[in-house]
Amino acid sequence: MVSRARLKSILTGLALYAMAAAIVGYFGVNAYTGKYGLNARQELDQEIIALTSELAQLKRERARSEQRVSLLRSERIDPDMLDERARFQLDYVNPRDLVRMIPAH
Repeated sequence: MVSRARLKSILTGLALYAMAAAIVGYFGVNAYTGKYGLNARQELDQEIIALTSELAQLKRERARSEQRVSLLRSERIDPDMLDERARFQLDYVNPRDLVRMIPAH
C-alpha cells in the first residue's frame, strides 16, 4: 500500500511535469500563431510583396506626372501641352478640330 507521503510526492511531480508541458505548449502555440509567429511572418511577407508592387506602380505614375509638369514649366513651355491643357480647362475647341462624340451606354 502506498503511503500518503509517497502519493503526495508522485502527484506533485506529475503536477510539475504537467505545468511545464502546458507552459511549453503555450509558448509553442504562440510561436506559430501569435502576433509575431510564423503565420504572421508569412502574412507580413505577402503584404510586403503587395506594397512593393504598389510602390513601384506609384513611382511610375509619379514619374509620368513629373514629366508632364516639367513640360508646363515657364523655362521651357511645350506649346502643344499648353494648348492641350488650356483647351481642357476652358472647354474650348478649335473650329478646325474634329470632335468625335462617343455615345454613353
